[in-house]
Amino acid sequence: MSDAAQVLVNSLITGSIYLLAGTGLTLTYGLSRFPNFAFAEFLTFGAYIGYLTMQYPTGCLAIALVTAALATGLLSLAAYFTVFRPLINRRAALIPLMIASIGLGYVIRYSLGECWSWAALSYQQVWQTFTIGDTHITLLWLYLILAATATSIVLHLLFVFTRIGKAIRATAANPELAQASGINTERVTLFVWFVGGALAGVAGVFRAADTQLYPMLGWDILLPVFASVVLGGIGSFYGLLIAAAILGIAENFGIVVLQALGLSTEYRMAVAFLVLILVLIFRPRGLGR
Repeated sequence: MSDAAQVLVNSLITGSIYLLAGTGLTLTYGLSRFPNFAFAEFLTFGAYIGYLTMQYPTGCLAIALVTAALATGLLSLAAYFTVFRPLINRRAALIPLMIASIGLGYVIRYSLGECWSWAALSYQQVWQTFTIGDTHITLLWLYLILAATATSIVLHLLFVFTRIGKAIRATAANPELAQASGINTERVTLFVWFVGGALAGVAGVFRAADTQLYPMLGWDILLPVFASVVLGGIGSFYGLLIAAAILGIAENFGIVVLQALGLSTEYRMAVAFLVLILVLIFRPRGLGR
């Protein structure tokens, strides 16, 4: 029972990081209609911005999160203005946009490597651990779960009760009709790119605080984050909520199954992707579509 509780806690932690990282990805896809592979480097960039504060034992996580969110949001806007908007305005097809995002990702990744080196770095923080029975959870993990929960609630309220939220939904559903209805779709797109980048920065800080910081940090979790977005239905925030939870549970219960079978836990992502494939067979457009 205690093992099951620990697995559920671990699943919640995994799902929270996938939710934070995937929200920006699915929102920007919903409006711009292409998968932005440079999103991995947005996460990494946010993690390094957080390191400016968290490299000291007295570093404040809240300051790291805010500065990473602002800086990564601005990076996302800069990427949109300088790379993606010119391509979109010239009606570039999907493949050129994807290749451009991969190229941009390389530029950011190697720039980060030149600035901070390719050696693994660590935030200089020791997180308090709480124990209930045989279940352990650190203060960092509690902050992560709270951040993911707060993000979900705020975005739900934004989409349902605010003009900008309704404008985002209208633009994602039919940009031409939204523009004809008087919605400034360009302003809406800029807002979404900034928010998406900011959430990537927050996810990057939590990921680096929980593991290590290196230029491949974002790329290492990009695949499961993309899997969450696809399973939830590309562009669907509410689908992503469910998908992140499912993949978090599948990945962590997969570890238990693999250990019981005497197999390496490195195969845990294979278990999660098996669940993804099975769900997509019955709902090929994802859970939120």
